[in-house]
Amino acid sequence: MQRVGTPGEPAGAFRWLTTAVGRLLVSLFVPTITFVVLWRVFIFLRDTRAPHWITAGVAIVWGVGGVMALFFLANMVIEQLPVRWRTRLTPFLFVGPALVILAWYLALPTVRTFYASLLDARGEQFVGLENYVYAFTSDAMLESFRNNLLWLVIGTGFSVGFGLLIAVLADRTHPLFETFIKALIFMPMAISMVGASVIWKFVYEFRPPGAEQIGLLNAVVTALGGQPRAWLLMQPWNTLLLIVILIWLQTGYAMVIISAAIKAIPRELLEAGRIDGADEVQIFFRIILPTIRGTILTVATTIVLFTLKIFDIVQTVTGGNFGTQVIANEQYNQMFRAFHYGRGAAIAIVLLVAVIPVMWYNLRQFAQRTEAFR
Repeated sequence: MQRVGTPGEPAGAFRWLTTAVGRLLVSLFVPTITFVVLWRVFIFLRDTRAPHWITAGVAIVWGVGGVMALFFLANMVIEQLPVRWRTRLTPFLFVGPALVILAWYLALPTVRTFYASLLDARGEQFVGLENYVYAFTSDAMLESFRNNLLWLVIGTGFSVGFGLLIAVLADRTHPLFETFIKALIFMPMAISMVGASVIWKFVYEFRPPGAEQIGLLNAVVTALGGQPRAWLLMQPWNTLLLIVILIWLQTGYAMVIISAAIKAIPRELLEAGRIDGADEVQIFFRIILPTIRGTILTVATTIVLFTLKIFDIVQTVTGGNFGTQVIANEQYNQMFRAFHYGRGAAIAIVLLVAVIPVMWYNLRQFAQRTEAFR
């Protein structure tokens, strides 16, 4: 007897679509078609001569909607799998794109940069470790290492120190005054590095004696009866004056983070210390400082990362001249002024190696705090 199909059930050759394999193949087919359509639209938008505002609007709408469609359809694919595979693959559905982007824009360029560091200036002939010899023995790089060490110690130390001092003192003032002071100190964070460098370049500006001094520092010096000085030419003081710009920018960041940690300390703990006879200095060193030590280390390592990669301030104010060269600026000079791509790549790898331990420590601290909150 011939079986009569139920209403809505595929008949004949299309019955296989109801099986697990059929549903999986269909689910794979739909995201593939969607991705191909998105890619073709991208090519169309890239080559179109339509007005830019139309192109931008379509790209935003289509890009956001297309990505949402891809995630939705890819999730449909995983939903067709057994529970065991569904549990394993679902996290990768959402983490996978980020991993691909990181691999494409971070891991692969790092490998290519390392390979380029083993080649000559034009990237044609293999020269081995010759570029690394330059990176560790040339006068420019030795000067850069010395200056980066000054930025690291003085810049980080004073930024964290001033941030801690202001956070502790502001915490003991009236709330309105505390808000005003914190807003004032944090305000430089809203300025770009280049903008802050231009501001301070005017502060250090020099005119010959007898001429009108437009630089704030020399204007004050001459008003007090002194002689104007070319501050940015005075070694090694010019490097210290550049570090002042970093401290001015980063103190607000350190203050905000440390202040939040201080306010998280239970008031009962502080009152217990005062009842036991401890003065404010003892409370600071024996209660507040140990409690927020993790936060201080996190802030310090973050600023250390920033100072190791310092570039904008030096490039804007002095261009690395007059004994102010740093590693990142020397790498820029080798790549885009001397056009020695091998040396530039080698210096970039050296800078990466210097940054990795600090990044590892930051991630380790973050993992430990995450475990503590669980």
